[in-house]
Amino acid sequence: MIDFSLPEDTRLLVDTVRRFVETEVQPLEDEVEQTAKVPAEALAVTKAKAQKLGLYAMNMPADVGGGGLSCVEHCLVEEEFGKTSDALIRRVFGQVYPMLMACKRDQVERYLLPTVKGDKICAMAITEPGAGSDAASISTTAHLDGDEWVLNGTKHFISDGDIADYVILMALTDKDKRARGGITLFLVDRGTPGFKVARTQPMMGHRGYGHAELSFEDCRIPKAAVLGEVGGGFKLIMQSVLQIRLAHIGARAVGMAQRALEMMRKHAGERRQFGQLIGDFQMVQKLIADSATEIFGVKMMVMNAAWDIDQGRDARDKVSMIKVAASEMQGRVVDRAIQVFGGMGFSKDLPLERMYRDARVTRIYDGTSEIHRMLVARSTIKNGLQL
Repeated sequence: MIDFSLPEDTRLLVDTVRRFVETEVQPLEDEVEQTAKVPAEALAVTKAKAQKLGLYAMNMPADVGGGGLSCVEHCLVEEEFGKTSDALIRRVFGQVYPMLMACKRDQVERYLLPTVKGDKICAMAITEPGAGSDAASISTTAHLDGDEWVLNGTKHFISDGDIADYVILMALTDKDKRARGGITLFLVDRGTPGFKVARTQPMMGHRGYGHAELSFEDCRIPKAAVLGEVGGGFKLIMQSVLQIRLAHIGARAVGMAQRALEMMRKHAGERRQFGQLIGDFQMVQKLIADSATEIFGVKMMVMNAAWDIDQGRDARDKVSMIKVAASEMQGRVVDRAIQVFGGMGFSKDLPLERMYRDARVTRIYDGTSEIHRMLVARSTIKNGLQL
């Protein structure tokens, strides 16, 4: 039996994050949506408050300045983050990638610590026009020329790629080995000759931060710019992405859906049609009941997988299940909320239409629903259902 009762300090942390998101972050959402930018002055104030409270880079270990949270604690915090927009989460609370813990020697001072502190912004440069869910099929290459690596290739849909101080670039160093020791990660500084931001790609949702196309043309970087080990990039990415998927998609989806459900609940108890509250209509009750049931189910899945990770267990299959269930659940819940609100739900006066657009991409990035279903099916056929 798993004990999900929370220690007092964890409960206090989650309550603090919840209040902070509601009072300090959500009020910025409208301006971000209207201008497609996070307001600089308000961000500086809000980010400073978050840092003072210890709410920045909470996913990172305490010995490098992070929150030192367990996976369960991290997911509970990310659930609260999910109640606001992705752009504000990134800027206020930090988008710090756990693979940076592979930094060595001067990389620690140059990249890891400033990023955890909030002085530098990092972007993950993996996706390419010809390589999305199948990350091992990348065509960007890196070869040694003396004491320098020479990079060539194109990346796209790179979140924060237009403003990042540096990128973690995934490139082929051995075309024959690929995922089995032929892919390496590199730390590449903005402004390095041959590294260009080709364009910022317009997107359906997730306004407030860029999704850039990056090009590397005979881009030369030092031999010491390797993150981790040569040939160890794919393994390092896979080790890091598990908790990212669980927290950024699973837990945040629960948070977004909870916000939509709370809006439904309040509206159903206030809106009157045909002489009675719409919450008395059975069809509206069904929309609310189905949403509450699905949110509960996905949250339990997230907590179960997070618990497994904290115990050192292999949670890959569970996280793939959660990637599918959570991303599709939040889309359905937000869609139901729009239905309950009717025409107002479709308007920009409420955050629901933004949440609807933002939710759609979670079925695509970090592996499509189809890919994760395939992974779950293959594992289940081979090993049976492992719970």
